[in-house]
Amino acid sequence: MTARALIIAPQPFFSPRGTPFSVYYRTLATAEFGVKIDLLTYGEGEDPDIPGVNIIRIPRFKILGNVKIGPSFLKLFLDFFIVIWAFMLLFTRRYDFVHAHEEAVFFCRFFKGLFRFKLIYDMHSSLPQQLTNFNFTRSELLITLFRKLEDTCLKSADAVITICPDLSDYVDGVIDKPEKHVMIENSIFDHVKLKSSAPGVNSLPDMENLPGNKRFIVYAGTLESYQGIELLIDSFKKVHDKINDAFLIVVGGSDPQVAFYSDYAQKRGVADSALFTGRVPQELAKRYCALAHVIVSPRIAGTNTPLKIYELLAGGIPLVATDIYSHTQVLDGEISFLATPEPGDMADKIMEAIVPDGPGRTKAMNAVRVYEKKYSRPVYIEKMRKILGIIACAE
Repeated sequence: MTARALIIAPQPFFSPRGTPFSVYYRTLATAEFGVKIDLLTYGEGEDPDIPGVNIIRIPRFKILGNVKIGPSFLKLFLDFFIVIWAFMLLFTRRYDFVHAHEEAVFFCRFFKGLFRFKLIYDMHSSLPQQLTNFNFTRSELLITLFRKLEDTCLKSADAVITICPDLSDYVDGVIDKPEKHVMIENSIFDHVKLKSSAPGVNSLPDMENLPGNKRFIVYAGTLESYQGIELLIDSFKKVHDKINDAFLIVVGGSDPQVAFYSDYAQKRGVADSALFTGRVPQELAKRYCALAHVIVSPRIAGTNTPLKIYELLAGGIPLVATDIYSHTQVLDGEISFLATPEPGDMADKIMEAIVPDGPGRTKAMNAVRVYEKKYSRPVYIEKMRKILGIIACAE
């Protein structure tokens, strides 16, 4: 008999950022095991093309704008409708298990006893920690309340997924049954297929405004403050002063963010040697990254490992990252260049990495081998198989 699952993703799915990528690959892997899936998510986002998956959306409420990264009152408003839709689905349909991403576990923890399903908690971050990281609240009472609720969810879930060692250590200190917990890093192993993409048609824009005979330093990701884009631009200024054929490409970001950092580059005197693309399709972002002589991750805050790190390890291109815990959970000096989060050291590491046939080549090849061993598609699928096995055996 085919298993049936409800996946709940309180995210703009699909959109090209961390958690939606993770939801996509978890769902893809689960569907490949033959599970029939209903996926409940926000109205915002594009429908992914995953056989066996039925996308169910709450209303879009477009007038309220787009959902930003991190906690917000808009997310709180939308989650109210997610709760209603989830209740109706659970009331009218029979599911063997529910896979709850992020805050969806809070209400699924209470629905579990009522509808008697098995529960997977996909913990992409510590939600109490997010409240402070994104300056949503400073209330110790509210943060403590969320922490206690999160701990009860961890204990009541039949299986728990974490994405990095920091979260893994936290979970192991809370749950009573460590065997129900699996760390599944957010590696990217397939191109995201969207229903809006017509097969056989290349609708991607050309990579215009790129000069020839340059050495490209590429960043791809969101442009939130914790990503360290100002640090990157300041570092690039020092690199460009010594290597005049260096060229910076920053892929991603909203229009206001692109305008802000473009202006910052102008003030630092490097605007003519930098390109800010804004948000682009995943395939085009990959094309920009493939041009890189050096890939950078200048992140300055946070403890979760950025999803993009795993893909960058597989790229065979020298990687320069800040020497912070968010990175060093995965990276070391054998597979990357680690720089203190200040412009001088980061510039030095970029200049070291950009040298043709220098140490960057060896580190990049080491990184590919680590990716294949720890984070590749077969490894990811096997971990998802383990999670489904835990659910199957749960009482």
